[in-house]
Amino acid sequence: LRLVAVVRAVLEGEKAAVLKRDHHLPLSFHRRQEELKFSLGLQRLQHRVREIQALREEGPGRDGAVQSPTAPRELPTLILEAVKELEAAKQQVLKRIQIWKRQQQLAGNGAIFEENLAPLQKRCENLVEVYFQLQQQVMAVSAELGPELLPCLLERFNEVLSSLVKR
Repeated sequence: LRLVAVVRAVLEGEKAAVLKRDHHLPLSFHRRQEELKFSLGLQRLQHRVREIQALREEGPGRDGAVQSPTAPRELPTLILEAVKELEAAKQQVLKRIQIWKRQQQLAGNGAIFEENLAPLQKRCENLVEVYFQLQQQVMAVSAELGPELLPCLLERFNEVLSSLVKR
């Protein structure tokens, strides 16, 4: 951990020196950084979905095992965290869509515009795939979530999907 902290401090120092000298980083650097943040968020979300599935499968009635007393409280918390991360990933995708739209507008004035939509499409597809996996897990444990939490979660799921489709 110390090594990671030292390397991080060195890289932050180098970044600050470059920013001081050039006053900005190349656009490709920012784009790559954004891609890495999104990929990390998506991986974290996929991990949460696998955790929910594992917790659900370890529930009562599995090989006669008794469910741990913390599992009923952990599952709703884990699902709420996953939905929160899903909404954050959605915001990243929507931000990238807005940037693409703005670049398209500026291209009408002669600005350079990269028309390749493949990375943006890949982001949307990956996010929707994780969305459906998470929704499937929530529906599988809907009886354990209670009557007040399930409608709230379904509403949040609908908002995520509808905002992605509309934009």
